[in-house]
Formats: sequence, C-alpha cells, structure tokens
Amino acid sequence: LIVRFAQRFLINQSAAMSAISFPNEPRAQFPNASRDEQEYIKYLCGVKLTDAGSSASGDDARIAKLEADNKNLLKTVDCLTSRIAELEKKFAALSAGGPAKPAAPPAAAKQKNGGDDDDVDLFGSDDEEADAEAERIKQERLQAYQEKKSKKPALVAKSSIVLDVKPWDDETDMAEMERCVRSIATDGLLWGASKLVPVGYGIKKLQIGCVVEDDKVGTDFLEEEITKFEDLVQSVDVAAFQKI
Repeated sequence: LIVRFAQRFLINQSAAMSAISFPNEPRAQFPNASRDEQEYIKYLCGVKLTDAGSSASGDDARIAKLEADNKNLLKTVDCLTSRIAELEKKFAALSAGGPAKPAAPPAAAKQKNGGDDDDVDLFGSDDEEADAEAERIKQERLQAYQEKKSKKPALVAKSSIVLDVKPWDDETDMAEMERCVRSIATDGLLWGASKLVPVGYGIKKLQIGCVVEDDKVGTDFLEEEITKFEDLVQSVDVAAFQKI
C-alpha cells in the first residue's frame, strides 16, 4: 500500500512538472495582436514586462525543489521496498513453521578465530583440572582416615566370669585351693574378688571372679586348668557369665 501511494505521488508530480508552461512573448504567440492587446494578454497570464526575468527564475527554483523532493521520495520508496521485502521473508519463514535461521558466518571469520568453533573446547581443560584436583583431595582424605583408623586401638571383647570351685570335703585347705587357682596366669586373664560360700555339712566352695578377653581365654580353658589341681578340686562350675 505504501509503495502504491508513493508511485501515485510520483505520477502526480511528473504530471505537475509537465503541466508547467513558461509564458513566451505574446508577439510570438499572437503576432497580429496590437501592443495593448499583448499587454492585456500578459496581464491575463500574470506576467508583466518588468517581471519576465523574475518569473523565469521562480519557475526554475520550483523545478529544482520538485526534483529534490522527487529524489528524497525515491530514496524513501527504496527503503520501504527493501523493508517490506525483509518482512515478507520473515513472515514466510514463520509460516513455514520455524524461526528464520541466521546467516552462516563467512569462512574468513572462522579462519580468523582459528578454525571451526566445534573443535575449540573453551572450558574442557578447566573442568578436567577441577575433577583431577577433587579426586586428589578425596584420595588424601581417605588415606588420612585409614591411617587414623589403623592407629586407633581395636575394641577388645571381654567377659566377666564367676566360677564355683568345689572341694572334696570339709577338710580341704581352702586357702591353698585359692592360691592354686590364682596361680593360673595367661595373657587375657585377670583374677578378681573371691569368697567362701557354704554348701552344707560344713563344706564350703570357693567362688572367684575373673575378667577374660574372649579371643584369648574361654571357660573351657579355665575349667581344664583348675581341675589339674585334683587333690584339692572336685569340680568347677560357671556361676555367672556376662559380656563387658
């Protein structure tokens, strides 16, 4: 619509320029007219004898102005035409179902940037360095934890045991029996308090406690070692057993 309006305006301007007439001398147009008639004709045409030169210069200025306006209008029309063509391309791209793709960069720009952008990894090296640093820190922390764990003493499982050591009769020397029992010594065995507990008929049993490390000393070992004093010991029973 804008282009049509501009074309119509140019056509009207050209018609206006072609319609301009410059009054010639009445004598050339009406050679048989008298001087008074020629003056009257000049008056009708709006031209006086004294104003002939100024009328011609005014028409020249008007023509120059119209030509300048025409040039400006042609530039405007060219700009509008190019803009309309660009809008038509974008509209056609949108109608096709997707945004218009930008023009591919020139080959010279690629060469200036050092080749294809796909071959350039701007951030890969930094990521690899960060990953390597994180892995190194992780390994150092694991190693420090293992060293600390190895230096820490392991938890030893222990048990508290109470044994009942029974004599043969009431004539058994209970003090000697206790001394023999306490003479049993080994790694992981610690004897504790003891007492004599009446059984009946004047017979007493030796009740003695101890703390043992489960991995080193067991109840079977204690019973076997104590019953070796067969002259004093009739039997050995476990009265109490408790994990510490």
